[in-house]
Amino acid sequence: MKINFETKLYKINDWTILHLPAEASAKLPTRAMTMVSGELNGVAFKTLLEPDGRYASDKKPSHWFRPDKNLLDKAHVKVGDTVKVSLEPTNEWIEPDVPEDMKEALKTSAKAEFLWKDITPSARWDWVRWVRAVKTQETREKHLLVMLDKLNKGMRRPCCFNRNLCSEPYVSHNWVLNESD
Repeated sequence: MKINFETKLYKINDWTILHLPAEASAKLPTRAMTMVSGELNGVAFKTLLEPDGRYASDKKPSHWFRPDKNLLDKAHVKVGDTVKVSLEPTNEWIEPDVPEDMKEALKTSAKAEFLWKDITPSARWDWVRWVRAVKTQETREKHLLVMLDKLNKGMRRPCCFNRNLCSEPYVSHNWVLNESD
C-alpha cells in the first residue's frame, strides 16, 4: 500500500528533516520505528522512519527521517522546499550505522559479538537507538556496559525501551522531536 503526500523539508540544528504529515503516518502499520522504501521527488530511497514521540502530546503522532545528502542532491531539494513523497512499509530492514563506541564494546566480548551478528537488523536498530538515546557520555558508557551484559546473557533486544519515542537526542527533547529552527 503506497502512501503519498507532500511536505516541507525543515532544519533542526544542522540536520535536514522530513517529517511525515500525521495523516500519512497514521497509514503506517505501527507508531514505532518502521522501515520503508519509497521515492522523494521521484528518487528512490529506503530508510528507517523514527517516531516523533508525540503520541503522548496534544499533537497527533507521526514519523520522521533525515534524508542524507546524496538523496537531497539527487532529488534537487533543500531545506524549505516542498517535496512529493511516496512510500510503503517493507520487511526488508537495512542495517543501522553502528557507532564506533558500540563496535569497540562488542569486540570485547566474543559471546556478545556472536549474538549481535545473529539478531535481526530490527533488533540491532533497537540496540543502536537505546544506546544513543541518552544525554550524557557517562550514561552512554553505562548503556554500553548494560548492552554487553544483556547480550552476554542472551537477550536479543533491550528491555524497557519505548519504541514509540524519538530516540535521537540531537533533534529531540524529552523523547519528542523538536520543532523546526
